[in-house]
Amino acid sequence: MKSYREEIIVHTARTTEFVRITDRVREAVRKSGVSEGLCLVNPMHITSSVFVNDNERGLWHDFEVWTEKLAPHKPIAQYRHNLTGEDNADAHLKRTLMGRETTLAITGGDLDLGTWEEVFYGEFDGRRDKRILIKIIGE
Repeated sequence: MKSYREEIIVHTARTTEFVRITDRVREAVRKSGVSEGLCLVNPMHITSSVFVNDNERGLWHDFEVWTEKLAPHKPIAQYRHNLTGEDNADAHLKRTLMGRETTLAITGGDLDLGTWEEVFYGEFDGRRDKRILIKIIGE
């Protein structure tokens, strides 16, 4: 069995942002040489998420509005975590809502995604570089 590991870096300009990373993950699959296997894509930060969904701007807006409604940033004092001096408790909760990571099938040397499926990095405490782990195993 082959194993391949790669880290990619994403930099967001806004605190909350969704970045399509499908092509970068596909490139890692190509470099791995794995034809049949699994691909784990995992943000290496506790205030971000990797998920699969439709590549549509209205949906990105809906994700942002929905997560903000369920875990609003302000008032900052509403969260016990922020008593530590942090101001990002909402980002931890939003990450939980959107999920931590995704595991994707590899078939024929490519991601085995559905018709409208794309891979996204979701950032909830951004404006700096963040790492994403891609771990591929298979034959």
